[in-house]
Amino acid sequence: MITNAFVLLLCEAPFCCPFIEFANTVAAKVDRLRSWQKAVFYCGMAVVPIIISLTLTTLLGNAIAFATGVLYGLSALGKKGDAISYARIQQQKQQADEEKLSETLEGEL
Repeated sequence: MITNAFVLLLCEAPFCCPFIEFANTVAAKVDRLRSWQKAVFYCGMAVVPIIISLTLTTLLGNAIAFATGVLYGLSALGKKGDAISYARIQQQKQQADEEKLSETLEGEL
């Protein structure tokens, strides 16, 4: 858990580790990763100690790393669409369904 905390601090806040020469290099490499890759890395990093020892302190101690991974995962999903474009798409679908229904009714007569 201490190693996980150190890696998380090194990746997310390299200015907290000025005594480590390679801190900025590691942070630059992590910044080049895509959001979903960071999400997998942080969630995986948080799950390993929980698998090793499932205790309340392990769960609470790794919650911040897992939460960071979840936030990166949500950012990888992208923005939610606005209501206007969603309503327009729903209206187009509804019109297409009505046209299909009217064609099938006309075909039966």
